[in-house]
Amino acid sequence: MNIGSNIAWDDTVLPFQLDRTDTRGRVARLDGVLEQVLSQHDYPPAIEALIAEATLLTALIGQTIKLKWKLSLQVRGDGPARLIATDYYGPTEDGEPARIRAYASFDKERLDPNGDPFPQIGKGYFAILIDQGAGMTPYQGITPIAGGSLAACAEAYFAQSEQLPTRFALSFGQSQVPGQSLHWRAGGMMLQQMPKASPGASGGGSGDNGLLLAEDILEGNEAENWNHVNVLLDTAEEIELIGPTVQPTELLVRLYHEDGPRVFDAQPVKFGCTCSSDRVRQSLSIYSAKDIGHMTTDEGIVTADCQFCGAHYEFDPLTLGFEAEKDPEGD
Repeated sequence: MNIGSNIAWDDTVLPFQLDRTDTRGRVARLDGVLEQVLSQHDYPPAIEALIAEATLLTALIGQTIKLKWKLSLQVRGDGPARLIATDYYGPTEDGEPARIRAYASFDKERLDPNGDPFPQIGKGYFAILIDQGAGMTPYQGITPIAGGSLAACAEAYFAQSEQLPTRFALSFGQSQVPGQSLHWRAGGMMLQQMPKASPGASGGGSGDNGLLLAEDILEGNEAENWNHVNVLLDTAEEIELIGPTVQPTELLVRLYHEDGPRVFDAQPVKFGCTCSSDRVRQSLSIYSAKDIGHMTTDEGIVTADCQFCGAHYEFDPLTLGFEAEKDPEGD
């Protein structure tokens, strides 16, 4: 098999539909994107794994948003892994790549750097926010941390907030192909069952702390179809999910050749950050001159670092805040 031809699927999300079961889904492969996300900071292995999983989930979920929209995923907990944050920016034009960025905040003293990642989040919440742009009210959905992985949290989110049965099968970690150095890769599949009628689940579900699960939402033929596609997905091997030696289209044919698989245009993704000096100035515009003074270093400047990409900014304090005395253009 020609590995070079398969590398073309890296950093893409391929949407598909299974016509005979009314199931839609996506297959994602992340290579360079994930490597760039993780290279921005010197994260311990446990945090790298959480960021890899969150970034892959964000790519799979974010593919459905419209041009120029932004989807954010946040995981907050009371454990040593305090925050995992990702952003997915929809393409600015059709055919253009989407952009992804991510970062984590953690308590180094409490963290077990090589321990099981997910339990180190502790109790908290999993949230998705969709920003449709200026003048529009952002949508936000929140569900408690549940299950044994971020993928399980995302499944609970869709069942609880959207009453939409959803399944994720993910694979991520450091890998190596001939002629390349050891680096991070991730791949996975997302399935969603499309109900023919409005979901009718109400009250508590059968999941952790009464959260809804797929079996609480579906019944009859829909439940049978959902069980069918999940049983087949369970047969997917990690190497098939993560690639690069198995193309996403080959995986879909192997799993669902009897279910009428139909693929759509793949969405390319890349690492990208929207930080800028103007955005930093805007964020500081709410502060008084006294507040800005407290932020000023002994060298007489105000500094800021982007948590996502590591960009470093320096400002003349007299150009900042709502009491600025100088024009920023002269900074």
